[in-house]
Order: sequence, then structure tokens, then C-alpha cells
Amino acid sequence: MAALQWSQALVLDAPVMDRTHEEFVALLAEVEDSRDDQLLAGWSALIDHTDAHFAREDQWMRATGFSSANCHSVQHKVVLQAMRDGLAAGRRGDLPLVREMARQLGAWFVHHAQTMDAGLALHLRSMGFDMETGDIGRPHALPTQPLQGCGSAACSPTDQHAVATAA
Repeated sequence: MAALQWSQALVLDAPVMDRTHEEFVALLAEVEDSRDDQLLAGWSALIDHTDAHFAREDQWMRATGFSSANCHSVQHKVVLQAMRDGLAAGRRGDLPLVREMARQLGAWFVHHAQTMDAGLALHLRSMGFDMETGDIGRPHALPTQPLQGCGSAACSPTDQHAVATAA
């Protein structure tokens, strides 16, 4: 049984983000529960999903005033590259490494979702951002300077101000 299960603790009250996160958790569970002969196909599918997932969140951040070098987007790049490196190692026969990466990815995801993604969801709501269409309902609320942090209240003074303003 997979270590990470979808639960209310992961719900961010952002339906598009929540659906994507639930799909991620399900794909990760499939990887963790897969036989060796299915492991790399499942890991590859998880990478494809994660690539689209992170690209969508990065687009939302760009559209609503985050710096392109913010730590949330950087973390996306680092995790995705690590996943790709794991796939390469798996193709060289190191399946135990892929299994360990899957286990660690679940723990990372919980923290990421409950901090960075929760902050991003709050930021998007404060902008009146529609995750389906990309429309910004309150363009006057867009930051005047690019946000440098991660989208979490604990990340930086800039983000603390943005989260406090949204509350």
C-alpha cells in the first residue's frame, strides 16, 4: 500500500489544483504499488503528469506577479529534474533508487502542498484568479513588484505581505 493517501489534509479549496494534486497522489500510489516490470512506465507517467502540473502552476504564478526566479518555481524545476534523473537510473537497472525516490517524493509533496501550494492558492484567490480560464478578476490587486518568495506565508516578507493582504 502506498505511503501517501489523498486526504482532506491536502485539500486547498482550489478545485483545479486539488484535482491535479489528487491525480498526482494516485499516480504516485500506482508507482509505489507497481511490480518491477511496471515501475518505469508508472514513473514515466508520473513525470509527464508532474511536468504538466508544475508548468500550469508556474504559469499561474507568472500571470499573477511572481518573479520567474521565485523559490516555488525553482523547487518545481529541481524536483522534476531529480525525477528525470531517477528515470535514467532506473533504465540503467537501479529500480531500488526509483522506489526510494517515490517514497521520498510523497513526503516532499505533503510539505510542498501544505506550504507553497497553499500559499499560492491563497494568492490566486486574492487576485480573483480563475484557474480554469486564467482570467484575473481583480487585476488591481496584482503586485506592483514581482513576488520573490515561494507563495507561502513563511517564505519571505514580500510573500507575508501578499498573504496578509489576501486574508
